[in-house]
Amino acid sequence: MTGRPVSRRGLLRAALLGGPALGLPGCACDDGPHRRLTLATGAPGGPYHAFGQALAEQAARTAPHPRVAPIATAASVDNLRRLGAGSADLAIAMADAAEQALHGNAPFTAPADVTALARVYVNYTHLLVPADGPVRSVADLAGRPVATGATGSGAQVLAGRLLRVAGLTGGRAVREQRLGLAESVAALRRGTVDAVVWAGGVPTPALSALAREIPLRFLSLTAEAEALREAYGPVYTAVTLPAGVYGLTRPVTTIGVGNYLLARPEVPAREARDVLRVVFDRWRVLLREVTAGARLEPRFAVATGDLPLHPGAVAYYRSVYG
Repeated sequence: MTGRPVSRRGLLRAALLGGPALGLPGCACDDGPHRRLTLATGAPGGPYHAFGQALAEQAARTAPHPRVAPIATAASVDNLRRLGAGSADLAIAMADAAEQALHGNAPFTAPADVTALARVYVNYTHLLVPADGPVRSVADLAGRPVATGATGSGAQVLAGRLLRVAGLTGGRAVREQRLGLAESVAALRRGTVDAVVWAGGVPTPALSALAREIPLRFLSLTAEAEALREAYGPVYTAVTLPAGVYGLTRPVTTIGVGNYLLARPEVPAREARDVLRVVFDRWRVLLREVTAGARLEPRFAVATGDLPLHPGAVAYYRSVYG
């Protein structure tokens, strides 16, 4: 039995007030080989795929050696659909897409039964244009071709919301090009799109490489971050692209969105707990693959919004809190 998912608030209350332990390390049920867990990641070359590959490698090297098998996907939305259909055991997804899946809101047609293991790091929204081009602000994008992320990606969900709160709908709508990161970079280089919306770690290597080829401007999203938070809740925060990355001479305010490591509720608690042991033991290696300067701490990791924590995650965090 996997037990009933427990909310973040319930976990913290139980942990801080000395609630009963759940399946803590050392029980007899820990005996036996681990099952193979498929992990839905993202496209090769992207941060989700890099995180998944790193997690699989570190799991093989780190006791208790859970078996993690990453698979390439179209990222967040695709991953959440795979979890709901049972064709993946674990997945990485952006927080906004995960909450949409949980509640059965578009682009999902029915609620998905998913649980959280951890919020592992924050995606930074990058809205970039050529520095010598005509676009100086978000409003200047009206009517222009914009790469808004691949179909099935969380970046595409975020881009749609961003454009709505920016008033770029109806007669002012952009011409959306649903392209993945590599295709978006190539299109901006060719001039077939005027802007790219991307959500990922800092720095994103593909964008660093592009910035060495052509001067880029990263548009400030201060007002849009506030509007998204008001419209959709605390999954969105204001964060800063620091000076120095991508050749920036000054910080740029943008939109932060958490990334969740998720699991099907049917994944055994022991397996989920042991994956988290690897995540917390090896987080410096895992996060080095996706974003600079990130840290992972339990009180950050349990901030999974509306998504309930998997029972194996509850057991792990209770063991950490003591």
